[in-house]
Amino acid sequence: MSHEELMRRAINVAEQGIAAGQSPFGAVIVRDGAVVSEAHNTVWLTCDPTAHAEVGAIRKASAALRTINLSGCAMYTTCEPCPMCLAATHWSKIDVVYYGASIADAQAAGFCELCVGAKILAEMGGSPLRVETGPLHPECVELFAKWKAASLGKPY
Repeated sequence: MSHEELMRRAINVAEQGIAAGQSPFGAVIVRDGAVVSEAHNTVWLTCDPTAHAEVGAIRKASAALRTINLSGCAMYTTCEPCPMCLAATHWSKIDVVYYGASIADAQAAGFCELCVGAKILAEMGGSPLRVETGPLHPECVELFAKWKAASLGKPY
């Protein structure tokens, strides 16, 4: 699958989350071109502030692969990882994360973000994790408008 196809899949997962009244974030983890896991935010559903899409996808991938070491995997996420998600991605040893919308885009949509760029944070921490701007930025930003239009959820 191409970068665009994988990001589009993350967008579709985020749209499923929006339809379920959750916040507009989705993540997909792949290894050797095959999807290992996918998740959308379930913060409100589970009353768990750590239930971000990236964390959910890591949990599912670890269960599917029966390991906490996700070396050889890549993550596609509709928004730049927050510091918590970046740390979880680092600890899981994922090789690279590609993101769509930026932390600034999430903040502009009303989310209470820590405004530290994921790439900068990874570099500051000496992480081998690569953090890259991925494809479909406009489509990922549009998720915030779709979420607001649905009026099914609220930011946190």
